[in-house]
Amino acid sequence: MSTIDTAQILTQLRLAAAQARGPAAANPAAQASGANFSAMLKQSIEAVNTLQQTSTHMKAAFEAGDPNVSLPDVMIAGGKAELGFQAMVQVRNKVVEAYQEIMRMPV
Repeated sequence: MSTIDTAQILTQLRLAAAQARGPAAANPAAQASGANFSAMLKQSIEAVNTLQQTSTHMKAAFEAGDPNVSLPDVMIAGGKAELGFQAMVQVRNKVVEAYQEIMRMPV
């Protein structure tokens, strides 16, 4: 399963905020960076969704009495899903904060 690199996401957010302060429209590299950030964000959201789906399926299998699924495995999968979701909430909060900061900048 893939992990979420919050440090990389925060670095991308800071880079986007710095580019918003400068002439980003004239910089094609800035536009490519925006596309990369959006793809990375989408991939991270999909990874969190996969973790949550795996956790749900493991819980259901354990409740149904599947001998191949143990309680520790279910608890670990649930912990990974919860941690991934909390990380995404923090990333969302940082994105909203960056957006609000950009909106407060004088034109």
